[in-house]
Amino acid sequence: MLAASNQLLWSMIGLLLTMGGTFLEAYITTLPWSWSKLGIHTLSLGVTYQIGAVLLVGCLGGKSAGALSQIAYLVMGLTLLPVFADGGGVGYIKLSQFGYLLGFVPGAWICGFFAFKARPKLETLAFSGFCGLLTVHSCGITYLMLSYFFQWKGTETIPLMQAIIKYSWLALPGQLAVLCAVSVIAYVLRHLMFY
Repeated sequence: MLAASNQLLWSMIGLLLTMGGTFLEAYITTLPWSWSKLGIHTLSLGVTYQIGAVLLVGCLGGKSAGALSQIAYLVMGLTLLPVFADGGGVGYIKLSQFGYLLGFVPGAWICGFFAFKARPKLETLAFSGFCGLLTVHSCGITYLMLSYFFQWKGTETIPLMQAIIKYSWLALPGQLAVLCAVSVIAYVLRHLMFY
């Protein structure tokens, strides 16, 4: 278990990483053996590093620090600070995709819970991150269905299945690639910091 001061530090780091990751798009490069022929090219994953920050703080700071950082992120965004992708404000609650942001809290908590159940191995950190990612998408899809049922703002433009495909299915491959990077980073840092 991490000390309270460490959890507070990790929650602050997680808050800053989530805010920064919201506006930083994730890229990969071409394979190294093709660099001599084609040069180094980058390809967009179609997602930002926001979900990576959520999962990383869970893997490094634990369940309490992960959840606290995401609660702080939501509070900041709902109080008109422009930390969400499209700004901020209480009106975000009625957007159908807000459920994914709400899912950051239990997602970070679950990721942190599983990350500290055993010694830090690459596969256990990847599993904990996958459970956190699955939780975020479960909350997001549930909120999407509720928003369509109650006809909130943002739901009238595209059908429900297209919204699920847009916000979950199309984002998942890029988020899984970010999860792989998070698992490696968390594995290295947990061993360097001896916990």
